[in-house]
Amino acid sequence: MNFLLVTHSYLRWLILLVAVIAVIKFAIGWLRGGSFKGMDRGLASGFSGLMDLQVTLGLILMIWTGLAGVGFPMFRIEHAGTMIVAAVVAHLPARWKNAGDKIRFRNTLFCVLGALLLIFFGVMSLPGGWSR
Repeated sequence: MNFLLVTHSYLRWLILLVAVIAVIKFAIGWLRGGSFKGMDRGLASGFSGLMDLQVTLGLILMIWTGLAGVGFPMFRIEHAGTMIVAAVVAHLPARWKNAGDKIRFRNTLFCVLGALLLIFFGVMSLPGGWSR
């Protein structure tokens, strides 16, 4: 089970890296009026897919260790709830797939930023926060 915790812990840094790249790419696309192409769709999908993987690993870890004796303290439930909402926000750009390029860039940028904000607060709700 330690492998799952380590994987869950390190995956957050990959998510952060993809999110920083996405924020830069979407901000440039929005401000310069670029066209939303395959790389942009892939970046948005990659971010939401990594979020799904992270939530799945986290739920497995929470349920497994919770039933094994650690229990379900409130900070774990708050963390899980916040991260599930962050994953939902990461999927919102799919709602604008038929919108104009400028709107897609803007909305996807704000969804990634919103998910990052939720991730920040979700990790901070854990004992030890980002130092875990």
